[in-house]
Amino acid sequence: MKLDTVICADCLEVMRGMEDNSVDLVLTDPPYGLGALNHDRTNTQRGASLAKGADYGIVDWDVKPPDADYFYEIRRTGKNQIIFGANHFAHKVPESPCWIVWDKDNGDNGYADCELAWTSFKTAIRKVKWRWQGFLQERMGQDKEKRYHPTQKPVGVMKWIIERYTKPGDLILDPFFGSGTTGVAAVRMGRHFIGIEINPDYCKIAEK
Repeated sequence: MKLDTVICADCLEVMRGMEDNSVDLVLTDPPYGLGALNHDRTNTQRGASLAKGADYGIVDWDVKPPDADYFYEIRRTGKNQIIFGANHFAHKVPESPCWIVWDKDNGDNGYADCELAWTSFKTAIRKVKWRWQGFLQERMGQDKEKRYHPTQKPVGVMKWIIERYTKPGDLILDPFFGSGTTGVAAVRMGRHFIGIEINPDYCKIAEK
């Protein structure tokens, strides 16, 4: 499989064609299935009052979390795994002593103060603090990011994870690639990536 590339497809079908333990880490943020971004509303991001919230259009992929087959393939193809939002489907992953807590430093804006990521590692719980509140972001004067996706993860958070849980030259798979920040972080940290995304529009953004 070609490295450092975006595959526009259903990730379940692609992963079924991959060998066991064929990537060093699966790092991904699947739909949580909360219905907060469903087709009944236009997903306008709540954020700081300093700027108008971003309008990402009509979103219809957050109706339910992925089926158990997806998590089976994630665990089969990766030597290790880090999955954001797994507190919403913890019954589909094993118990773990190592969760990653992302402190968004976002104040009281109606969203959760933190996000949780399940990991397959046997180390202690770790926390990364990275501000992500609408217009306000960590390191705004240096590398403020444009948001293309309603659940986009900051490149800075992904770099923090990649630095601590992989080594240079490792291969990272993100089967729910979205706008591609996992790939951006991987390249900047000297790792390889494979990104799988079913939405052609997000694939174009990620490739760019």
